[in-house]
Amino acid sequence: MLHCDMDCFDCLGEILMRYLLALFIVLVLASVVMAGYRETFEQEFLSKPWGGETAEADVCIGCHASEKMDPKVRDIPQKWEMSIHYLHNVSCHDCHGGDPMDPAMAMSPQRGFVGAPKYRDVPEFCGKCHVGILKNYLESGHGKALKSSGNGPNCGTCHGSHKEEQYIQKAHIDILNERLCSTCHSSARAKIMKPALFLTEKKIGEIYKSLDELRREGIYSADDEKALFSTEAEFRALFHTVDVNLVKDRTDEFTKRLDAIERDVQNTFNQVKVRRNFSAFLMLVFAGLAIVVGLLSATYKE
Repeated sequence: MLHCDMDCFDCLGEILMRYLLALFIVLVLASVVMAGYRETFEQEFLSKPWGGETAEADVCIGCHASEKMDPKVRDIPQKWEMSIHYLHNVSCHDCHGGDPMDPAMAMSPQRGFVGAPKYRDVPEFCGKCHVGILKNYLESGHGKALKSSGNGPNCGTCHGSHKEEQYIQKAHIDILNERLCSTCHSSARAKIMKPALFLTEKKIGEIYKSLDELRREGIYSADDEKALFSTEAEFRALFHTVDVNLVKDRTDEFTKRLDAIERDVQNTFNQVKVRRNFSAFLMLVFAGLAIVVGLLSATYKE
């Protein structure tokens, strides 16, 4: 029979110390593993375009980037990579049709190839995806001018295209500027429209920043992302009416929707803070217990 020189209290203290130390190590390792997982999750998913992984260079990109291509269109792939379309995984064939994986059929009408639209047809070309914006644009002064005379601004006039030094930009309040607007008319209307858009634009930008902070914490708030995207899209569509009074009339509506999203995002931040504080509290409790048990064991031995 084995003989132990330590009394029961010492044995119990040593066992508790071992268990507490083991638990402490497990919690530390779990924190490290979760931090590593969060970083991997962000790199492999959250930082990717919404449509998923961008496809490898296809026939369209390979051909346009070739040294044999006309220099005027050779840098189209580079401009595409700078565009809002690239960010959301919209590739060449999504707009221009064709088969990007088959060199023989890449520009075949049988595979839906439509090529570049004529200036007058650009709104309908873009409107295949931007349906709400197309409707408001066609009813606006810009759309009516284009359809009546062929000289009004089309989508590329404001948002850019693949021509020259341009690339397709996301709708933003900065597009309203004297240099761009004054190419067709006085910039007086833009100066009136910009203040009407400012507060809504500012709030949209702030919520996007908050959602980015949550992503860095490893949290993807899907419902808030979708709600913000939908609200922003409707706001952009409204702006394309180029009707200052209409924008002002509906500002309160969009403000209320954005306030609701902002509150939900803030609640998520609060939950993250509570969880983080609770985890820190548990760590302190276990550390404190370990110290107490250690001191009691040492005192008893003395």
